[in-house]
Amino acid sequence: MLSGIDYFVVIAYLLGITALGLYFARFVRSADDFFLCGKSLPFWAVGMSIVVTDISASDFVGVAGQSYRFGVAAGNFDWLGSIPAMLLGAFIFIPYFWKAGVYTIPEYLGRRYNDYVRAVASLTWVIFFALDLGVLFWTAAVMFKPIMGWEPWFSIVVTAVVVGLYTFFGGLTAVVMTDVVQMIIMFVGGATVVIVGLYNAGGWDGLTDKIAALGDAYQHHFELVQPMDRQTPYPWTGILFGLTLVMSNAYMIGNQAIVQRCLATKSIWHAKASMLTGAFFKMFVPMLVMFPGLIALATLPGMEDGDHAFPTLVKTLLPPGLRGLLFAGFLAGLMSTIDSFLNSTATLWTKDIYARFLKTGASDRHYMIVGQLATVVLLIGGVATSWLSKYFDGIYVAIQTLLSFFQGPAFSILLLGMFWPRATQWGGLAGLVGGICTSILLYILKSRLFTIDDPFLYISWWSFLAGVLLNVTTSLFTKRHPPERLKGLVCRLPEDLKGGREVTTC
Repeated sequence: MLSGIDYFVVIAYLLGITALGLYFARFVRSADDFFLCGKSLPFWAVGMSIVVTDISASDFVGVAGQSYRFGVAAGNFDWLGSIPAMLLGAFIFIPYFWKAGVYTIPEYLGRRYNDYVRAVASLTWVIFFALDLGVLFWTAAVMFKPIMGWEPWFSIVVTAVVVGLYTFFGGLTAVVMTDVVQMIIMFVGGATVVIVGLYNAGGWDGLTDKIAALGDAYQHHFELVQPMDRQTPYPWTGILFGLTLVMSNAYMIGNQAIVQRCLATKSIWHAKASMLTGAFFKMFVPMLVMFPGLIALATLPGMEDGDHAFPTLVKTLLPPGLRGLLFAGFLAGLMSTIDSFLNSTATLWTKDIYARFLKTGASDRHYMIVGQLATVVLLIGGVATSWLSKYFDGIYVAIQTLLSFFQGPAFSILLLGMFWPRATQWGGLAGLVGGICTSILLYILKSRLFTIDDPFLYISWWSFLAGVLLNVTTSLFTKRHPPERLKGLVCRLPEDLKGGREVTTC
């Protein structure tokens, strides 16, 4: 349980971050301000916001839980699963989206293919973000129970009210600027746990010796590359094909919550630099979220649920004051991801569905109000679906399983759409819908098709291939877009004529 000084630190953080978020509400006067900050953000703020958008409380709890169960292989999701894709996005995809002047990734797909593709892509992200909000709220319940003694429903409601308040009024500006503060707090809090934990475990040598003494079941715990014949969600084939080639690129390049921040920067240079800044900070993240699981295994072996490793470590190792600081860091990670998902989902709903299909030509203020109302509805939906997380083998597996249903197909049509002019509108639709159906079928039949219990990496890979195959096949039998229709939408096609010569992009 937290002491008096811990409560002081946590309450001071909550009041301060809420006040900071509400302060930026004064700059929100239009839908453009609410969704893209009027394209005024600097690269350093966006880069820090990207990090805490991707790394949330679910990573502190979930990745620590996975490293407790399976070892350092869980760190691949931040090293191989983020940094290469962020570099690719910085130099190719992000500048292209920024110049296109789009609000969302589905908006780009709608221009490249058709409105049906835009609607399906937007709805899949809206559904994922809504369900993922439930996972994040459940993460709060898992963390608050052993430390503060709160019942799950109370933890979930408190989290929803605090984050929803400044996100509703402040829009993306409040989200990004509070994320800057929250990243600093998160890094300090996470580093505190690692330093104190390693000291109690006897340093790195003591840590490895204690885990090795647990028996042969833990002989692979310090292998980043896991063998295929081991019952783990991270075999090397899944890491290479499912994560490195598909899920990482789909998440860091095609994820609205990540890309929207880059689209709100001052210039293309700032857009590129924001991704590079985020990639730099991401290199340190596995040390903060993965090592606590190993420390807990060495000092507190025998837990039935690895997801309790991180909160139990905090409760048993940290003295008063530091415990409150860490708890504030945990809240920072949780709140930064929730506010990002809320704003991004409101953007998807308002721009890609409501303004396109339900009410076109409304006033700018009308769309801002719709975005704010969508924020409230999403909060309610996230609270209502939070209990579903307990049916998965760990919080992190729940998130990755949800992503595997659509990320492969979504990335396949994004990749072909940007680099293959022959892809047609019906090819894109077939690739997206057919790929999603393939992933759902693979999940239903997973016990017959795969040898591991949680094959989300394999599902992502095979659904990506299905999306590519369906897109290519359908495109070859349907009418192609005229070249002028694709200008500014496909890499290496001429955008304009200047001085009698063709100007190309990418």
